[in-house]
Amino acid sequence: MDVERLGAVALLRMRAGKANAIGPGFLDALGTLLDGLLAAPPGALVLTGDGRAFSAGLDLPALVDLKEAALADFIQRFSAAMLRVFTLPFPVVAAVNGHAVAGGCVLAFQADQRLMAVGEGRIGLNEVRLGIGLPVAVVETLRCQVPAPSLFPVAAEGGLFTPEEALRLGLVHALVPAEHLLERAMERATALAAVPALAFAQVKAALRRPALAAIAAAGPTDAAGWVRTFVTPQAQGLLRDVVARLTKRG
Repeated sequence: MDVERLGAVALLRMRAGKANAIGPGFLDALGTLLDGLLAAPPGALVLTGDGRAFSAGLDLPALVDLKEAALADFIQRFSAAMLRVFTLPFPVVAAVNGHAVAGGCVLAFQADQRLMAVGEGRIGLNEVRLGIGLPVAVVETLRCQVPAPSLFPVAAEGGLFTPEEALRLGLVHALVPAEHLLERAMERATALAAVPALAFAQVKAALRRPALAAIAAAGPTDAAGWVRTFVTPQAQGLLRDVVARLTKRG
């Protein structure tokens, strides 16, 4: 991963191995880059992936054999990382260049604005179809970011949506030809960077406050509840099928 400063806008490119799968190493690298951005805040941030994926979700091969305590530690780390993006005091634009699945979709909707490339990419939370629940940080940030009628199809049905479907659901704000995605995202971020920074940060914090309060109210038992779904025989069977397919593809 790396950050490039382009005038008032910082461009964070996720380059974390195949499909930008989110595991401990991904979270470490993201955390380091966020530390740097908060130490010297840009006017706005563009977050994008590399290759055919924005992020294809959690690194299941690295997680499927973990014991319950380690799984709880990981999901707490994941949730904390997502909330760091959600609460950045400057505008964040996600340039969704390809697949944004499960944890990758979660990362995308932490941004203030989401632009998606037209094409074969899919976006959505398919966890429930694998027998996995959603931690409260995911549910509440989703509730904050997408229209209420979209919550059920996105969270409870676990669909993976085309760019056009994602636009109708409010998962993304605009569709852009792939070859112009980064340019358009930079233009949008530059426009947002022109909003007075202190006023923007105050309003954004106020908009985020109800979600953060609900997350805090859930307390430490939330991670244990998520882990219980991950370790059921049904979920383990489905997850191991996915891992086997990923391993076969190399």
